[in-house]
Amino acid sequence: MDLEERISALVAPSLDAMGYELVRVLLQGRQNPTLQIMAERRDRAPMTVDDCADISRAMSALLDVEDPIAAAYTLEVSSPGIDRPLTRRQDYERFAGFEAKLETTRPVDGRKRFRGKVLGVDPDDRVQLMAETGEIFIPLGEVKSAKLVLTDELIAAAMKEQEH
Repeated sequence: MDLEERISALVAPSLDAMGYELVRVLLQGRQNPTLQIMAERRDRAPMTVDDCADISRAMSALLDVEDPIAAAYTLEVSSPGIDRPLTRRQDYERFAGFEAKLETTRPVDGRKRFRGKVLGVDPDDRVQLMAETGEIFIPLGEVKSAKLVLTDELIAAAMKEQEH
């Protein structure tokens, strides 16, 4: 288990108890590392600055006690945003019908970068994408990074979700 996975396992239960879901933990930089904790509200309401401040205070206290990172670092708490990363199986199900860009750790069908409409995840844990060339199946474990593409449809859906 790498450091990001250990931190995810450490912070996810506290976020859950606070009413949030962990979207991603990302540790970037060597000289002045930044630990990004990306979360969203479980009730799907828009994240506020107060939400991020509450999470930041709680995670700072937790990380100070557990001390998983040896060096000094900056903690950054953020919401996923409209063109959010897709990091969990449920993200591919939730955002089926929207366009996404994916990059894989190893080539799939001779390439590592894909773009297409997300169709979900099949029973074999493969992300289903409808690309210009046809349907593509990418093993979930091979996805290095994935994020939604900012389109008019995505913006309209986000605005409609905020109305509720």
